[in-house]
Amino acid sequence: MALQGSEEIEEQLAETEDVGDEDVSVSPAEEITLPVGSEGEEDTDPLLLPWDRFSAWLHCICVVGFDLELGQAVEVHYCLLLLLFQKTSICYLSFPDSNSGCLGDTQFCFRFRQASGRKCSLGCFLDHFDRDAPVCLKRDPGHYYGYVYFRQVRDKSLKRGYFQKSLVLISKLPYVAFFHSLLKLIAPEYFEKQEPCLEAACNDIDRWPTPHPGKILSLPVMGTVLKVRIPTCYDKPGTSQLVQSTCFHPVFFHIQMLWELVLLGEALVVMAPSPAESSDTVLALVSCISPLRYCSDFRPYFTIHDSEFKEYTTRTQAPPSVILGVTNPFFAKTLQHWPHIIRIGDMKQAGETVKQMKVKKLKNLKTLDSKPGVYSAYKPFLNKDEDIIKQLQKGVQQKRPSAAQNAILRRYFLELTQSFIIPLERYVASLMPLQKSICPWKSPPQLRPFLQEDFMKTLEKAGPQLTSRLKGDWIGLYRQFLRCPNFDGWYRNRTREMMQKLEALHLEALCEEDLQVRVQQHTEVEAVDLVLKLKDKLTQAERDQLPLRPGTLTKLQAHIDSVILSLPEDLQGILHKPSTT
Repeated sequence: MALQGSEEIEEQLAETEDVGDEDVSVSPAEEITLPVGSEGEEDTDPLLLPWDRFSAWLHCICVVGFDLELGQAVEVHYCLLLLLFQKTSICYLSFPDSNSGCLGDTQFCFRFRQASGRKCSLGCFLDHFDRDAPVCLKRDPGHYYGYVYFRQVRDKSLKRGYFQKSLVLISKLPYVAFFHSLLKLIAPEYFEKQEPCLEAACNDIDRWPTPHPGKILSLPVMGTVLKVRIPTCYDKPGTSQLVQSTCFHPVFFHIQMLWELVLLGEALVVMAPSPAESSDTVLALVSCISPLRYCSDFRPYFTIHDSEFKEYTTRTQAPPSVILGVTNPFFAKTLQHWPHIIRIGDMKQAGETVKQMKVKKLKNLKTLDSKPGVYSAYKPFLNKDEDIIKQLQKGVQQKRPSAAQNAILRRYFLELTQSFIIPLERYVASLMPLQKSICPWKSPPQLRPFLQEDFMKTLEKAGPQLTSRLKGDWIGLYRQFLRCPNFDGWYRNRTREMMQKLEALHLEALCEEDLQVRVQQHTEVEAVDLVLKLKDKLTQAERDQLPLRPGTLTKLQAHIDSVILSLPEDLQGILHKPSTT
């Protein structure tokens, strides 16, 4: 399918630069061949130490090979250290299952948990750049992404008869399409020239500017410059690039039902013939509710060796809210108790025929060789949209370009999600206190609580029917959504944003006050207490990056300085020298 937002970097490209006949366009990043001796832009931030720039993009680069005695093993490792369990996870997740039969070059991605209690030393610095990123493109605080370029070719000189090796990029960034493009540049060179090539690539990456949303970044690597623009949360939704739309080809009759399952955080497993099709489909599912962020766990490629295997396959409790992508036939039996299963066939052999496939009962799923389709007892809340099905079906029959199919799917899911979320946004906005209730000398007012029944009452006149033609049980869908992790994550984020807005309005109101008059009406002890509180507010505002009017922090600092200067010299010494800014 066309959508890959977790958790994909939905990059927007710069204008193409003419650099002679050697120019090559690589979606989603523009690739420009550099003349010999030339370099890209370099981040000159004096606060960044060697390898900080590398760490802003990648945690490490690994090479995983196959040893006849040890099995998969990390052969080469660059930059930050990996824990033993992380190395083990990377080793198994970097190779397709033996039954996949992936000959040649294959690209896919995986996701695994970060060790608890471990934090990035650049965390606070990088959070500054995350502020303007869309929610689905913010760095993942609890997981790493692994981007894999796997090569398997016949080689009679090896005992196993095959050359098998993966180049893997480990990152906190969900920039799927970008890192796949980067691997297409680095991996073929590495397989030919070995380690010196990787060392050169690492040194190039350590000269990159930090990943700043909204800026066109020039990223030099191995004689080429990738021109990339990371989207911002202020960009118009739906204007970013997407990946191929073939992943949902066998099941696009059910895309609306799948949208509901993802929206409600239902346990879902994707059974596919290869890691590439598995990871593409899982990422497509996760992004189909964009601009909402999918807040449950998801694993684009999951194996029986994963550390969460027992946790996710146990029958002693209900399946967790997670989307798994698998290729091993063993999962057909192990996960048969899961409520929703998608079987994806071989995309290369899918052909051009489009047949209507009913949702099958789970008992019909015997093995991984079952026919492609959706196996579930789920009854959708909304009526099926026949128009979008006919549109996509016609596109397949007429061999419509995948980019056009992408645009249709992107627009459909975006409009559907926006129709669903607008009533929630409107109601939550009504919970915000009026600006006139903000008093500079009192704590900021609190948000009013979210009351489910009050929200439901608003749907009669201001529900999704205003923007969507779909009929059905919208009320039931909302009630189910309000109990799922996606609502909890969305509401927490919106609450945090509104609280920050209240803090910003409170700070701006303080800046409009004449603090000298206030100080004159109080004792020196109270004046000192006021200065200390204002200093705390200033520090917190800078740390939280509050949405303030330009110049607010400078004005507040000037107020603090003037109050300090009005106090006796001994108190000025206690409160430190006033700022010169």
